Amino acid sequence: MKIPFDVAVAATGAAVFGFERAPSYLRVVTDTRAIEPGDTFLALRGERFDGHHFVEEAVAKGAVAVVIEDSDVRPPSRTALVVEDCLRAYMALAGASRDRFRGRVLGITGSAGKTTTKVFAAQLLARRYGDRVLASPANENNEIGVSKLLLAAENDRHDVLVVEMGARHYGDIAALVEVAKPHIGILTNVGDAHLEIMGSRERLEETKWGLFGGGARAILNASDAASIRRAPALERPPHWFFAGESDANVPTHHRVTALLGSARLLEIDGSHERGYAIDARVPGLHNRANLAAAIAAASELDVRHATILAAIPELTLPQGRYERIALPDGVTLIYDAYNANAAGMMAALDAFAHERAARRIALLGSMAELGEQAADLHAQVGAHAAATNVDLMLVGGEFASELAMGAVRAGLSSERIVPYATNAQAAQWVREHARAGDVVLLKGSRRYRLEEIVQELKA
Repeated sequence: MKIPFDVAVAATGAAVFGFERAPSYLRVVTDTRAIEPGDTFLALRGERFDGHHFVEEAVAKGAVAVVIEDSDVRPPSRTALVVEDCLRAYMALAGASRDRFRGRVLGITGSAGKTTTKVFAAQLLARRYGDRVLASPANENNEIGVSKLLLAAENDRHDVLVVEMGARHYGDIAALVEVAKPHIGILTNVGDAHLEIMGSRERLEETKWGLFGGGARAILNASDAASIRRAPALERPPHWFFAGESDANVPTHHRVTALLGSARLLEIDGSHERGYAIDARVPGLHNRANLAAAIAAASELDVRHATILAAIPELTLPQGRYERIALPDGVTLIYDAYNANAAGMMAALDAFAHERAARRIALLGSMAELGEQAADLHAQVGAHAAATNVDLMLVGGEFASELAMGAVRAGLSSERIVPYATNAQAAQWVREHARAGDVVLLKGSRRYRLEEIVQELKA
């Protein structure tokens, strides 16, 4: 979105130099590789980079204005907006862009499943709105990613924005909501991600609930304890979503979208109830819950049921989520290690339990940022792996011993547990011991780069 110059100055509180050369509108870019003549370059600072080092390059590529913190790098022949903090300025400009956007905004957050839900929602919405849906790419869900998406929105090109919102610190979601102002908000769940940083479950829960601080229509998980507890405080009743194997536990709320197994969709709206035959080809109850959330959002955004039903069999998971990889020797890998928390680890193991295999081998890396509860949560995951009857378990990372201990306590023989110190060692074990018909699940925190095991086995 191009922002009028005076609006940009008011939003950022910038001191303006070279006002006489100022462009009428700003198209804000933070990457010099993407600059087009007439753009405005905003110099973000990060742990490994400083955009101020690229101001000259930006000008050489055609930037007519810059947004900077350090006036010493102000180019003499260009307009400069000097601000106290470029990230705050970037978010302020994103907010100004959002204020000018006339379409609808769907915000998505949660401890697990938000990227998958975003991808499902974008695919469903595209069935009605086509390429007029703009969604967060990959997992660009922090202040920079959300701001980038909002600044890319254009009224003549987009009708719906799908904004994934992540939180690593207390209060992060509220700050993103203040900028993005979603009309509808999906909270996938409140789990245990980033407990070490958040400080407590209460602070984590409050942070996630910030999604509704601006009055967004709430779409909530009927299986999530925090959502059930907090829902009565909302200004209007939420749209609930649910995934289960049968209709025995479907909640009795006023508005419910429920996926029952992989073959039935149930929609409840007050006293009206409708069932539909579907073909949901997504593995695991957790992914079907993500799909139910996306269906609820699509219906709230006026996608017809017939359109949704036709799209369901063709939906695809994002890369790195329960990704099936066939190796030449007849072994199948399931790579689901984009990231991990305890709830996600257990959900993946539940889906893995339904795999038809000669042997099911769970290769589990450790989780990250769980604070004082880390050891206990790893033991719980290990116990869950044993309860899902894995045949063998490989354990690695900082809390490998806790994973193993939990599994042994739950009845898995220690002879069936293999510790590994490096990804190369894990890949070597799989190469030497896995045989045709075996299925190997790779699940763990992004910190441990389990994709290296996949690359090694495919080499």
